[in-house]
Amino acid sequence: LVHWVRDRFPDLRPHATSRLDSQVSGLVTFALDRDINRHLLDARRAGTYDRVYIGITTHPPSDEQGEWSWPISIDPRNPKRRIAGGGHGERDAKTRFEVAVRTPSAALLRLRPRTGRTHQLRVHAAEAGAPLFGDVLYHGERRRVLADGTVVTARRVMLHCARVSFPSVSGRMEFDAPARADMNRVWGALGGALSDLQA
Repeated sequence: LVHWVRDRFPDLRPHATSRLDSQVSGLVTFALDRDINRHLLDARRAGTYDRVYIGITTHPPSDEQGEWSWPISIDPRNPKRRIAGGGHGERDAKTRFEVAVRTPSAALLRLRPRTGRTHQLRVHAAEAGAPLFGDVLYHGERRRVLADGTVVTARRVMLHCARVSFPSVSGRMEFDAPARADMNRVWGALGGALSDLQA
């Protein structure tokens, strides 16, 4: 993605100001010069750079909304994995969550990270007992058998960055990205409506 952006802006030095795990879909923002990059970093520190993710879980949390605030650390058994709680490389982490829609088989979560730690949303959801569908690294199911015998399969983590907004010199900028077809299919098979998959 970085190469794709650089090819389109050869005279500039674009810098990714957000990132996504390889199995997660959605928006990634780029700053096209140093001043804008500094502005976005300041917005993140000030808490005015807002991201809204949607995620599907087959084990919904009991609370309708709240905040998860477990610190995130490197898993001592696998440095590519993270754990909730104290440990090596521990960093504070905060995620606001809301159960947007419940179906008999699943729930759609709206997740707003207040910090930007590696795998934060995935780790927090798993620690809360609501691992994301398809997230086998963090104890999520890859397939779910429904009451009528239908098998629903997630080939990736069912997590999507649907909205990014931040302040700019001309006011607040906001960008939306619709969920991908595979997420639409999974959510529909789990009893949800496509209109649910909006930020």
